[in-house]
Amino acid sequence: MGTGDGRAVLAAAAREPTTLALGIDASAAAMAEASRRAARSARKGGLGNVRFVLAAAESLPPVLAGRAALVTVLFPWGSLLRGCLGLDAAVACGVAGLVAPTGVLELLLAPAERDRLAGVPTSEGAVIEAATRAFEAHGLGVVVARAATPAEVAATGSSWARRLGIAGSRNGSKASNGSNGTSVDRSPVLIRLVRR
Repeated sequence: MGTGDGRAVLAAAAREPTTLALGIDASAAAMAEASRRAARSARKGGLGNVRFVLAAAESLPPVLAGRAALVTVLFPWGSLLRGCLGLDAAVACGVAGLVAPTGVLELLLAPAERDRLAGVPTSEGAVIEAATRAFEAHGLGVVVARAATPAEVAATGSSWARRLGIAGSRNGSKASNGSNGTSVDRSPVLIRLVRR
């Protein structure tokens, strides 16, 4: 959910060739190149087990309801981040609604004070508490809630994690802001929930 440029979806599909991987985002332009790459012939590196869906979290196609064994949200921004933290109920409901019975929702969240997102918690404990509350209301229970390791962040294949500077950082908590090289405290949090 919130697939962005789709690279993480392509990487997941390549790792699991017998699993259908769906990338869902509200921006068609963001997913266009990944969609073209996936549609190539197998000889040219295409992946037959990938599809991209143009939809916002709060208005997903009904056919997807309760169908996903695993839903991942990697370093969301804007309304998707707010939904994952319980600040947009319609978004939280949409994301939770994708998860199948006994399915898993995995969040990697890394908001920072510097982002200046009104009302969005940034400390590890507050992020965990907010996300837990947001999804428990939709029948999902937390099984893991902790700081993400650098290896876990890198394994996502997330372009956004690289842009934030946390995919390759040694401790996973300091990122360069890119413009002037100063550090930004950005502690990625891993939250895994299961459908009860």
